[in-house]
Amino acid sequence: MSVADIAARMNELAARFSATPSTSGAASAASAASATEFASVLSAAGVEDTNSLLPTTGEATGSAVVAAAKQYLGVPYVFGGTTREGMDCSGLVQRVFADLGIDVPRLVSGQGALGQEIPSLAEAKPGDLVVADDNSHIGIYVGDGKMLHAPRAGKDVQIADLWWNENEMTIRRLVPAEAGATAPAAASQADIAAALRSTMLGTLSGAGR
Repeated sequence: MSVADIAARMNELAARFSATPSTSGAASAASAASATEFASVLSAAGVEDTNSLLPTTGEATGSAVVAAAKQYLGVPYVFGGTTREGMDCSGLVQRVFADLGIDVPRLVSGQGALGQEIPSLAEAKPGDLVVADDNSHIGIYVGDGKMLHAPRAGKDVQIADLWWNENEMTIRRLVPAEAGATAPAAASQADIAAALRSTMLGTLSGAGR
């Protein structure tokens, strides 16, 4: 199966996932069939564990995310890196959430499709993700208009002022801001399909950041 075939098939299946769900047995069977087909397409592209692309929040909180992220301050930026030896922006995000037992996609495009969208910076909480609308960069919000991120080659993981305007970024919440707070709503089939598709298409195009 060619890259173009895989991309076309994933778009088709994502559209099925986005359809309004029904309580009928036939609809449930169709949904299960679509999920199986989706997994088959991902497998054909070399992605075997689709569960690793989906978030599970567990007991983590926004403050725990920030605390975990601060352990990597000073780590050098390395394109494609995910360790203390060096990491890029999405590698940092994936590593921080992995430290808390939460699996997230590897690329900005997949990470930025997860969780609950927060409508404005005024409502952002520490631990939220801040994502450039063009998926060129991602960081972890730490409060006071600042984010912790891996900037670019020649720089280290650091805390810096957000430079994007509100209309140039998206804010996503994957875990509750604090213990006892309401967790983000579970992702819909459409959200999951979008995250899987974004991550897979990014992988196919080699667009890791």
